[in-house]
Amino acid sequence: MAEGEDMQTFTSIMDALVRISTSMKNMEKELLCPVCQEMYKQPLVLPCTHNVCQACAREVLGQQGYIGHGGDPSSEPTSPASTPSTRSPRLSRRTLPKPDRLDRLLKSGFGTYPGRKRGALHPQVIMFPCPACQGDVELGERGLAGLFRNLTLERVVERYRQSVSVGGAILCQLCKPPPLEATKGCTECRATFCNECFKLFHPWGTQKAQHEPTLPTLSFRPKGLMCPDHKEEVTHYCKTCQRLVCQLCRVRRTHSGHKITPVLSAYQALKDKLTKSLTYILGNQDTVQTQICELEEAVRHTEVSGQQAKEEVSQLVRGLGAVLEEKRASLLQAIEECQQERLARLSAQIQEHRSLLDGSGLVGYAQEVLKETDQPCFVQAAKQLHNRIARATEALQTFRPAASSSFRHCQLDVGREMKLLTELNFLRAPEAPVIDTQRTFAYDQIFLCWRLPPHSPPAWHYTVEFRRTDVPAQPGPARWQRREEVRGTSALLENPDTGSVYVLRVRGCNKAGYGEYSEDVHLHTPPAPVLHFFLDGRWGASRERLAISKDQRAVRSVPGLPLLLAADRLLTGCHLSVDVVLGDVAVTQGRSYWACAVDPASYLVKVGVGLESKLQESFQGAPDVISPRYDPDSGHDSGAEDATVEASPPFAFLTIGMGKILLGSGASSNTGLTGRDGPTAGCTVPLPPRLGICLDYERGRVSFLDAVSFRGLLECPLDCSGPVCPAFCFIGGGAVQLQEPVGTKPERKVTIGGFAKLD
Repeated sequence: MAEGEDMQTFTSIMDALVRISTSMKNMEKELLCPVCQEMYKQPLVLPCTHNVCQACAREVLGQQGYIGHGGDPSSEPTSPASTPSTRSPRLSRRTLPKPDRLDRLLKSGFGTYPGRKRGALHPQVIMFPCPACQGDVELGERGLAGLFRNLTLERVVERYRQSVSVGGAILCQLCKPPPLEATKGCTECRATFCNECFKLFHPWGTQKAQHEPTLPTLSFRPKGLMCPDHKEEVTHYCKTCQRLVCQLCRVRRTHSGHKITPVLSAYQALKDKLTKSLTYILGNQDTVQTQICELEEAVRHTEVSGQQAKEEVSQLVRGLGAVLEEKRASLLQAIEECQQERLARLSAQIQEHRSLLDGSGLVGYAQEVLKETDQPCFVQAAKQLHNRIARATEALQTFRPAASSSFRHCQLDVGREMKLLTELNFLRAPEAPVIDTQRTFAYDQIFLCWRLPPHSPPAWHYTVEFRRTDVPAQPGPARWQRREEVRGTSALLENPDTGSVYVLRVRGCNKAGYGEYSEDVHLHTPPAPVLHFFLDGRWGASRERLAISKDQRAVRSVPGLPLLLAADRLLTGCHLSVDVVLGDVAVTQGRSYWACAVDPASYLVKVGVGLESKLQESFQGAPDVISPRYDPDSGHDSGAEDATVEASPPFAFLTIGMGKILLGSGASSNTGLTGRDGPTAGCTVPLPPRLGICLDYERGRVSFLDAVSFRGLLECPLDCSGPVCPAFCFIGGGAVQLQEPVGTKPERKVTIGGFAKLD
């Protein structure tokens, strides 16, 4: 039993070692320099976040023509990777000022000023061609000297070398490929050398000649990252520049106004993000493997489908070739028959003309016939001969070839066919449809309208997808509801949920398959069930001033002569009449919503609701009012100015005039509808294309909304002690059109007295 457990433990350990070894081997490609395709040696982080070996970077810059930008241009190159061939022996023996003294000179303004080289009017910007992203990266004026070393990547490379025992020998970092084995190391140069390279980079008579050689190692790294500009330890991270900075960098103008955070905060945030992402990946290994299987199956299916497509194309082209060959044979046969017919006619004509020559048979026979003296016999023989001679003589006088030698009528016009063959290409799926936002809207149902771009291939049918966006998100991809094989360029979605936001998209399909989706369009559905009603003009309406359409969905006020007479009495007192039209349906419970459009040129129109009994009592045969000084509701009609504050008014109207909406002081603005920056009482707002009215009978509240964006305008209390019906009041000229139900929406516009109904 113990032996079995030991064997199982040993097997588990071996499996773990195999997995670790496999993981490490798979990680090796992440540790290869994109230039030399070897493991990174002193990698530098480019501004594009890719890495490259320091020596490789210098070599690439040298190939680009940048000389002397591999290190700090203001001091003796301290890195062994500096190109020694660019320095003469005398130059290498020059004693340059120490870095601290040079910094003091620069800060004091000696000979130059900070940020600008001596005599450099336009500092050179060094561009580095990144081998990973294939883009040109700007290194700035300092070149590679302004880049950070990726110490973390160096540590990973070293751990990888130790784990997989890659290359027991340490190689020289300065040799040209292939490098020799390193024999010495330099702590101050932080590099390993072979004997020749050590002598080359530590010439006699210089300060570097005093460097003490050590055993070769790969652990020459600074303890922490140092700022390339100020040689100080980095302590902060600039989120704007996405760069580590030191204390001196923070006070520079280049980081003025930037968002700078301590390194600890950036470390913790990035570590949390990376840990979270890695945990998610490790926790979804089954999903990754499933997707890999799907991709592999897609690869196999692609290979099979591609071969089938090649065979189909070859077969079709061969079919075209067979048709062309058959057509060629028939055309050549037709030309051949025409040619033989013409040759036969011309040959007969030649024989006929040859018979007219002297010494021919016909002429000799005629001469012999003329020698006949017996008159009856001559007449008998010469009659037929004379006809032949006459025809020959006529042919001689009116000579014309019996057939044309040209075959121009047999030429082919293949221009159209050549164009078709030239344009012969694979079928293309329809392009992404364009949603017609002017005709797409949501009311009792959702009406979606679209069109294809001008040069798009035709679509056989469309697929409409829609879903609600205001429901809790389910795990996994968003689930769309589909309406398949929609014919035409419009679709009707029935029974949408009220007070919801729907997102819709469309794509076309033809023989080539499905095309791209259109842009998503978001539609708000009404906050309550839609109330359908007609305008009732049987009471309270003057037939002389109000015109109701035949379908009882639109009304227009035509004041006529009374308004002209009132304008003549403006200085002595003007009397204008209030005309009222009610809906033929009264609400007694629940929530209801309807929408209408008001003509922007209307003088004064009131849209709202009220108790049916109070409306009939107040407006049926109502006396004239003095319009210059009379405002019935200042935004809404209370109907009881002397009532207590607690009593709800029997009317609630929204006043519209000359393209504006008056939000009266007597109405309460609902911040929940209008938002934090919404309109306040006592101001005007522009008139939207459609107005929405939402009535909550149980709560005794009525809300006025923009029916396009469903932005709230006003919310007012209302007495709902009895049946409540929609009402429309007119003072002067005006027009109102009720929103048409989507299912019975007409395809054309109907005009009533110059006011166009909604399409």
